[in-house]
Amino acid sequence: MSERLKRIQGMAQRYNKLGVVDDETVFAIDAAVDARSIPKVRPMTGSQIREVRARYKMSQSALALTTGMSVESVSKWERDESKPNQAALRIINVIEDKGLEVFLAAM
Repeated sequence: MSERLKRIQGMAQRYNKLGVVDDETVFAIDAAVDARSIPKVRPMTGSQIREVRARYKMSQSALALTTGMSVESVSKWERDESKPNQAALRIINVIEDKGLEVFLAAM
């Protein structure tokens, strides 16, 4: 995160305590700071997607259900006929990094 953004966040928090900056503004600045720490979506090839799915013993149906896509879409990704959208790719990145437990714990 840039030093400038850190200074703005600190200033907003100090001014909030003085009653000059409202809570909504501080919340918005904090959210912007937090968003900067979210990792970028990593592109993946079809074989990488298939490897992630195989590592966690997922069927194409299970990956389709997890990403909100169709089995046909998953199949096309794995054959490099199409690419997953950013939302689906982010989910696959999370599965690769954290495992399926992330999704199972939310149930």
